Formats: sequence, C-alpha cells, structure tokens
Amino acid sequence: MKFLIYILIFMSVEYTKAQHIIPEIIKKEATIALAYYPQLKDTEIEFRFKNDIKKSTMLAQPVFCSLLKNRKKRKYLVLLSRKFKISGKEFKTTDVDSDILIGWLGHELGHICDYQNRSSLNLIWFGIRYLLSDNHIRKAERTADSYAVSSGMAEYILKTKHFILNNAEIEETYKARIRKYYLAPDEILLLVKEREAVEN
Repeated sequence: MKFLIYILIFMSVEYTKAQHIIPEIIKKEATIALAYYPQLKDTEIEFRFKNDIKKSTMLAQPVFCSLLKNRKKRKYLVLLSRKFKISGKEFKTTDVDSDILIGWLGHELGHICDYQNRSSLNLIWFGIRYLLSDNHIRKAERTADSYAVSSGMAEYILKTKHFILNNAEIEETYKARIRKYYLAPDEILLLVKEREAVEN
C-alpha cells in the first residue's frame, strides 16, 4: 500500500502546479486524492482552511464569480474546518489518520466532478435546493461518494465511513447525518463489485 502511495505522489506531481493551491500541511493527502481524478488536473482548485463549517467537516463549492466563465475555466474551493468535535472535545482535522483525510478529500473532489457537468445556472439552482431539500442533499452526497468510488477511492472512502460510524466517541447526531445522506459501506462494496464486473 505504501509503495502504491509513493507511485501516486510521483505520478501526480504535474497535477499540483499553479491550478492546485494546497496548504503544506495537507499536501501529501490532497496530492494522493487528486491523483485519482486525472480529469481535474487542469481545474483550478484551492484547498483552504476555515474556522468553522456548519454541519460538516469539509465543503466543496464553485467560486461564485467564476460561474460567469466557461465551465472549463471555473474555479473551485475545498473548505476544510480547522477543528471538529468528538464528544464535545475539539480535535484538529489534520490530526486524523492520513487515509481518513484522503477519503474526506476524495469525497469533496467527487462533488467538483459533479459540478463540472453542470451549467452555471444549474449550479446556482443546485445550491438553492441543497439548502432547502433533504432529498437533494442525499442525492448530492451520494453522487459525490459514487464519483469517488468509481475513481478507485473505495478503500479510502470506507476508512472514512468506518472512522465515523464505528467511533463510540463521535456524537450520534453526526453519525445519523452520515447514515441519512451518504452511501452506506455495504452500498460502496456493491459499487466496487459492479465496477470490477464491468472491467473484467
């Protein structure tokens, strides 16, 4: 596994030029996640830490002014909460296991892949529905998970799910949100089997 990670980092050096702005503290994890998305190598993406993100640890979104441009020239932000809470205690997001962080980032990049296939007007309407509709949130989050799995990130996504769902100290309200809106581990495994069947 470590050998594969080194290969991915080496192969993805070209992906982390000026179009990808990444804080040094998550450079390795973001570079590995980006390597699974070659279609994003020319997409402008900035990874930026934020003090607090409501109801989430990370958030991917288009830069609003770039919606006026051709979709190929859009810019995107991946916002990362500096801290998250477990049983009322605060922990730095960067303190979690590297593979879990890669899984989180991979999910957010899945959102960006989804956004790339949408017109600017559709994206604005997408954002409005995300704020107003539980069904739309579920569809959006499951779509992002599906992009990540189809890109080969199932192992990382599963580690992230298990970290959340099997951690006795993580509040049940957050676990319930993950169960409600995101792909379940068994659904991810089913997608992997379907993907392998197509490839074989």
